[in-house]
Amino acid sequence: MFKARRSNSTLGSTFSLLELIYHSTVRSIRKTHGNAIVGLLMNMVQTVILVATFYVMFNVLGMRSNAIRGDFLLYVMSGIFLFMTHTKALGAVAGAEGATSQMMKHAPMSTAVSITSAALGALYIQVLSMVVVISVYHLAFNPVEIYDPIGAIGMVLLAWFTGVAIGMVILAAKPWAPDFFGVVATVYSRVNMIASGKMFLANTLPHKMLVLFDWNPLFHTIDQARGYAFINYNPHYSSWTYPLIVGVVLLMIGLMGEFYTRQYVSISWSASR
Repeated sequence: MFKARRSNSTLGSTFSLLELIYHSTVRSIRKTHGNAIVGLLMNMVQTVILVATFYVMFNVLGMRSNAIRGDFLLYVMSGIFLFMTHTKALGAVAGAEGATSQMMKHAPMSTAVSITSAALGALYIQVLSMVVVISVYHLAFNPVEIYDPIGAIGMVLLAWFTGVAIGMVILAAKPWAPDFFGVVATVYSRVNMIASGKMFLANTLPHKMLVLFDWNPLFHTIDQARGYAFINYNPHYSSWTYPLIVGVVLLMIGLMGEFYTRQYVSISWSASR
């Protein structure tokens, strides 16, 4: 009597899946706060506080001379925006509902939908916050000029993609050791406050310092984004292909790990740990 009607056609199934992802994405966005506008404002305030903190830090430590010639605040925002996008995507995917979630008892729901909606929800919030902050700055303070907007947006999406990929690996491994991998996700996010390279440029680093950050895909993404945002900067020691390859590899590992974990995960694991 209460069985949901499903379309047998490929097109109908596709639209049903997209509708399910849409509603699940809206649910994941509203989980942080019941009021969508307040949730967006909280994320914007967090972004603005980070930008203000690093702006003051650059001035106090006398690091402003190391920045790119151009709009200094845009230089700061370019690093903060990509850092926030990467970190929020990682946290959203790593904390997505797994196979033992109560939502999985509903027939159309699946872990793939849960992961996809968490990733899209994080991207939506960050892009909307970024657009609002840049628009306010452009209209109220200083006109914003971006050398290659398409390339800069591409680096934002690449930062999000690598965050999703790393979050997938943590999500797959979390049921086996929830406390340990929860700490791993937190430590990685904290380390990226420095290791992401948002405070300096790859071109200005000596080789012995460059090797300390070269492993981080977010470091490459931020440096490449500044190359697209500023006409006066040409990144020589970073590449957008490295984070793309790392992201694809980690995503495949995470998908295989999630599939394997789903075969053995039990709701009793959370009770026994």
